[in-house]
Amino acid sequence: MNIAFYTVKSVAMALTEPLMVALLVLLALLLYRQNRKTIVMQKMILGQGIDSALELTISQIVIGIFAGTAASIILSYLGVVFDENSSVDLIFLLSILLTFYSPRFICFSYSASLLGIISLILKKIGDFSGGGTMRLFGYKLELANLDFLAIDAAAVLALVAVLHFVEAILVMIDGKRGAIPVFTNRDEKIVGGFALQRYWVLPVALLVLFRNTGTVGGVTSGIISLSTPGWWPLIINGLPLSIIKAAALVAIPFYGVIGYHSVTFTKSKSEKSVQSGIYILIYSMVVMALSRLATIHYLLAFIALLAAAFLHEYMLQWQKKREDRGEPLYVSGDDGVMVLEVAPASPAAEMGIVTGDKLVNINGENIKNEEELMDALHESGRLLTIEVRKLSGDKKSYSNDHYSPQQRLGVVFVPRLIPKDSMVVNIGDSRFQEVLSKLKNRLQQEGKEDEKDKDSHHNSEDEDKK
Repeated sequence: MNIAFYTVKSVAMALTEPLMVALLVLLALLLYRQNRKTIVMQKMILGQGIDSALELTISQIVIGIFAGTAASIILSYLGVVFDENSSVDLIFLLSILLTFYSPRFICFSYSASLLGIISLILKKIGDFSGGGTMRLFGYKLELANLDFLAIDAAAVLALVAVLHFVEAILVMIDGKRGAIPVFTNRDEKIVGGFALQRYWVLPVALLVLFRNTGTVGGVTSGIISLSTPGWWPLIINGLPLSIIKAAALVAIPFYGVIGYHSVTFTKSKSEKSVQSGIYILIYSMVVMALSRLATIHYLLAFIALLAAAFLHEYMLQWQKKREDRGEPLYVSGDDGVMVLEVAPASPAAEMGIVTGDKLVNINGENIKNEEELMDALHESGRLLTIEVRKLSGDKKSYSNDHYSPQQRLGVVFVPRLIPKDSMVVNIGDSRFQEVLSKLKNRLQQEGKEDEKDKDSHHNSEDEDKK
């Protein structure tokens, strides 16, 4: 019997069962709310959004469904099995709750490690107690049954490894979408870059072992008992293989959210997402090795769970240090003004100008800073000719014979000098949400000062007339 078919059927339950659909709608609304903020920032900086909030949300759901299906099939064929008493579902819930503290804690490596370590400690307390009892807040506790989480360290680490494998693929192919142009100050120069943030909702079907086959009927209707091939499983969990083979296996669906967020000033959006994906892929392989280590001994399981969380945090900090030490990619200089981002369907996009181009000449006039650039655009007629220097060093000219000086070129430039009350945002150790808030406040402040300048200019003109 085909184990993949039944796994996919279980995933489909998450898309049809009313309670599961309600949860999916709730998660979609949360993603839509975040995507609306992203679009607002893009419009404030670029003049228009690159994608609509609805498009970003739908793509996150659709891509997540395919990714969750793939993860479920991989987990099923590997033989990642959880006991019927396991509280593995709490890992999905805890990862979402931890996100309210910091977005990076949405990663399952933190929630799985935390619950896995607590489960191990509770189990050992029960083993060492010899089956005694104790009172806590007036309640009598049976120490022998203290491990109410019953989380298998090897299985939960294998789950984390597979989910990160899928996440790595998603980051490489979709992590650059919805990026926001940002700026910072390095060595008294303005540096342009991108803030990347992307989440995906995954329906994941996990195999649950029921020792008492009579209890299978008590599971939510529609869940199908699985029959496994002779070569299965490919890996061995903490549960004895004889028990796994004799017991009933049921595929039960859950919803999880995986996310990616980063800031880059040294690479393009595509390069950064691919590099991050490769790092996550390597991490997933390391965690899979740790899951095999966790089957040997209790102490090794404890170390493996701790290492999974530590290595994930180390990976993030190591990438940040590499980013801080790297050579900025988007910097303007004497040789031209750097293009950080180009709005789709804008005059610049129609001409062929792309991110990373340096504008060096407009209608025969050399450009050294953004003020000269804006003056040249305002003085141009319907024919606009722009010469750019590519990242490769080659020069190329583009023309537009129906350009209007009143319309926006559709480009975010990297300024040469740091102006007073500018849009420059120092990323530092700020969280992504703080970056957006800072940027929004700076833009609003700049708008208010522009209005004051206009009012003072009009008042001056009135005085001159008098």
